[in-house]
Amino acid sequence: MRRHPNKQKARLIILLLLIIFASCTKKDGLTDSESGFVISSYEIKSDSLLPKDYTCDGVSATLPLEWSGEPAGTAAFALIMHHEASPTDIHWYWVLYNIPVSVHNLVRNISGIGILGINSVNDRNEYAPPCSQGPGIKAYTYTVYALSSNPVISVPYAEVTRQVLLDAIDHITLSSAKMTVYYSRP
Repeated sequence: MRRHPNKQKARLIILLLLIIFASCTKKDGLTDSESGFVISSYEIKSDSLLPKDYTCDGVSATLPLEWSGEPAGTAAFALIMHHEASPTDIHWYWVLYNIPVSVHNLVRNISGIGILGINSVNDRNEYAPPCSQGPGIKAYTYTVYALSSNPVISVPYAEVTRQVLLDAIDHITLSSAKMTVYYSRP
């Protein structure tokens, strides 16, 4: 029996759409472990869509975030916001570390808390709003890390990339929580 390439292609597209829609229906706060460590934002609704204000198409504000349920022994937090275009093409928009353990939320356009690493958009120590090129919906992941101590960074703060921070926290991460949001540029 001969298979029709168009039917196979249609089945593949339907399968991919089901995977995308299934991931869009997850709750705001997602956990990477059984510890109950979660991150969320009151701005993100059940559809997990990132409001325009938090992108380059809006006012480029930082998304207000809150987290809870970190494990015992947590001494500090770190935060990364990134987009994975492919496994070898990762863009990061927000790198923030040395967040005090007493901080469990970041308000919109937060400043004065933690140390900013550089983003991959303009290589500056600041938040860069998502502004992905090309058609279609893109996924952006916010990850908060519960750390047993502040990371020891061996490069100047103007050189702290996503990977530099991930390397620095590799052995001091107690747990992490992720929240993935979606945005399609007009």
